[in-house]
Amino acid sequence: MRKTLTFILLLFLSYGVTGQVIGTVDKKSKGFFIVPDQKTSYLVFGYQFPNPTTRKMICFSSSADNLRANYQCPLGAYFDTGKMGPGDKILFLGIAGPYGKMVYISGSGKNTIFYIPRTNFTIR
Repeated sequence: MRKTLTFILLLFLSYGVTGQVIGTVDKKSKGFFIVPDQKTSYLVFGYQFPNPTTRKMICFSSSADNLRANYQCPLGAYFDTGKMGPGDKILFLGIAGPYGKMVYISGSGKNTIFYIPRTNFTIR
């Protein structure tokens, strides 16, 4: 019994460690943020529709190699949201199944909707 409980506890803890929650949505402002200098490696894509087989619209990664490989994403490839262009921001619009519906607002005012897997951000 003790071994079983220990195994379940370790399994539960390892699941939490392997999650890739790197973004945060502020409940009040609905702003989406990825902070710099995270202690984990990550790769997160925002998709054109809530389906990973659709076009990659934006990339966030801790690896410069991943950013170079995904520079062609229409909204860009970044280490964190602070590296986006002046006046650019991302707002959370709601939940779409296992995805979060986001809007990228450029400094010039152009809006582009994309979807990030719900497992990659928390709402606080």
